[in-house]
Amino acid sequence: YDVIRKKKVIGSLNSKFIKDNDKLVLHSILEINVKILLFPAYKFFQETKEIWKEGEFISIDGFTDFEDDREYKITGKDTADYFVANGMDGELKLDKNIIPLNYWNKAMLDENEVFDTQKGIVRKIKVKKLNNDKVEINGISVNTEKYLFNASKNPKDKGPFPEYTLWYHDNELLKMEFKNPKDKKTIKIIRNDWGQ
Repeated sequence: YDVIRKKKVIGSLNSKFIKDNDKLVLHSILEINVKILLFPAYKFFQETKEIWKEGEFISIDGFTDFEDDREYKITGKDTADYFVANGMDGELKLDKNIIPLNYWNKAMLDENEVFDTQKGIVRKIKVKKLNNDKVEINGISVNTEKYLFNASKNPKDKGPFPEYTLWYHDNELLKMEFKNPKDKKTIKIIRNDWGQ
């Protein structure tokens, strides 16, 4: 995926799905670097490794580095009774069936609460189905299902959780966008390998 702001690519989201015997490993890296007049204006980095088994989210290991020196090491693992996670709010014992706030997984939209993989916290979510839409990628017009996604604010958040618009084709995420709360500019994240 390309991360785009003001028609310029400012970063990338790379996700790899790796089969490991009976497990599925999702390794994702999101990197954003905005420069204004050659000077760094905004940086963000997140790397996560999720492990799924038989459709169940069983563990996560991640690191998030925000532009303002906030850094979070995120871990989580299924135990006999809970999903035990560590992040911004310390150790949390969560419902074993919680799934991560990860937009690739369209099934997340059916949940009431999700595990925020950037900060290691739980957020309540609200999703609204919008009219179907067409998205153009690499000169190809693709029919999509479109959704509006909102999540609850945590008291330690530096600003509001942005409202996301999400586009899916056959349960695959093609595009998402949100307004940066700081400068109100729209950030688009769009598949760059569609049709290749």
